Amino acid sequence: MPSTPDADLTLPQRLYLLSYDLDKDRFDPVSTAYRGQLLCAAALADLTLGGRLSARGGRAERTAAGPPGDPFLAEVLSDISPDRPMHWITGLYHRMGGAEEAVLDGLAARGAVAVDRGRALDLVPTRTVALKRPDRVRLLRDRTREALVAGREAAAVPMADAAVLVIAAEGDVWAALSPQERSAHRPALTALQRRFDAEIPGLRTAIRTAVMATGRGAVY
Repeated sequence: MPSTPDADLTLPQRLYLLSYDLDKDRFDPVSTAYRGQLLCAAALADLTLGGRLSARGGRAERTAAGPPGDPFLAEVLSDISPDRPMHWITGLYHRMGGAEEAVLDGLAARGAVAVDRGRALDLVPTRTVALKRPDRVRLLRDRTREALVAGREAAAVPMADAAVLVIAAEGDVWAALSPQERSAHRPALTALQRRFDAEIPGLRTAIRTAVMATGRGAVY
């Protein structure tokens, strides 16, 4: 895959940046309620594609590979015992509460975002996130979406792009893919979903279950 500004981003970092609506200058409000679960799903996908997890019988199983350098990925991996596989759905919830902060810390360390934390009325914690390079986020969004809207063969799409697109679609991340776009490109998306399921069987079902548990579901 050609080198791009996002080449060394983790999948959770990519998904987080793709959740930012550049046209409205805000984060996608639709997926806010379960963003933590989606970031954990992206971490599990990253770990699997990186050879640190394998999928077996609807569960995530540790391999002999060592921990990754990214702190959030390492935390998610540490939740899975080397001796006992974990159900995918369980993995979506273990770190969901701190997932956004962990991903933000990683992006801030890279200089991709600026995070301003404070307290409203000296009581309620507040957080404002600003993109430091919105041009790069737009490039990331356009390049990732191109894998779907350009009608490329699913097998020719880099697996990282396919994974983040499928997770965004299952998670109703409208800033990445609107319901209208998903409908317009249904055959291409279905092909990417099948490839995702072949690479990481069971994870997409777990994502959909977690999303529907919040009272939402992907609009097709």
